[in-house]
Amino acid sequence: MPLTMDQDSRKDGPRDRAFEKFTIDRPGKVILVGHHLSTKTSFRCLIRSISLYGAEIEVGPTLPMPNNFFLEILGIHDDIGCTVIRREEEKVTVGFNMLIDAEFLHHVIRLSFETSH
Repeated sequence: MPLTMDQDSRKDGPRDRAFEKFTIDRPGKVILVGHHLSTKTSFRCLIRSISLYGAEIEVGPTLPMPNNFFLEILGIHDDIGCTVIRREEEKVTVGFNMLIDAEFLHHVIRLSFETSH
């Protein structure tokens, strides 16, 4: 049976779960990748929202932002490889170098909810 591609992806159905953003407003760190992949330099940020594919973060408007870095979410000891997609003053939209695991995303959202209540 041949594969049919007659579904219109632009229909008004629910959006793909990979693109669903969750507001977490959680502190984090931007960890710069230095010479020989050293990660000694970092600065604080605020992670406004997160999804399986990326995040929106806030940094100081005068801080130089590298194209590639690691993102650490406060309270979680895993670093996420990121690439800058867009920057508008202090608001930075980043894409994760690999989709994060749905279980990991659930853990981040749950941790954010537990600490805010």
